Amino acid sequence: MSKLGPLDTAVSLDSYECTIAVECCVFGFQGNKLKILLVKRSIEPFKDHWMLPGGAMGDGKTLSESVNDVLFNLTGIKRISLEQVACYSDVDRHPVKRVVSVSFYALVKPENYPVIPKNYISDIKWYGLDELPKLGFDHDQLFEDALAKLRNNLKEHLVFGELLPDRFTLTELQELYENILGEKLDRRNFRKKILQMNILEPTNQKKSGVKGGPVLYKRT
Repeated sequence: MSKLGPLDTAVSLDSYECTIAVECCVFGFQGNKLKILLVKRSIEPFKDHWMLPGGAMGDGKTLSESVNDVLFNLTGIKRISLEQVACYSDVDRHPVKRVVSVSFYALVKPENYPVIPKNYISDIKWYGLDELPKLGFDHDQLFEDALAKLRNNLKEHLVFGELLPDRFTLTELQELYENILGEKLDRRNFRKKILQMNILEPTNQKKSGVKGGPVLYKRT
């Protein structure tokens, strides 16, 4: 894996034409469960395999513009915030040609982004992390790296995108953490650590319909 600088759509690399591609892990929180959006490819190679949405970098487009274009063209999702994960340049990662990919992740509420398979995608589905199929190309590795990046960001910066509403309880925040990290957290220690980060503030509201009426928080 290598760091990525400014790139064109195709470059000459070891006498081979090299395609620059973008791939995206779109995470969602649904039914108190972390999920990822997968698409089923309808063309070879890896026809009928599930994978991350991705495609070639567009002419005259930046990486961020390209990944947003790809998501819209394959799934209908548009205008979401993205975090770059890594660059993948192994020579044999694509069976037909040389492809260097830059991966991203995004955090969304699935209910806010209706999806529909488009172009060479025959199906599209939100999968729980405990039910993932084997992915095409090297997308299993891309997914694992994106999840690791998300977990690290969550621990250090409280970055959870659109996975929670604007106002949430500390219990809801802890449940989200536990789902993403895949582990149970001590309630007292979690709350102490979160509140010491000084990135949340209590609102004057309480969550209705819940015993005890817990206080709703928001990010500062």
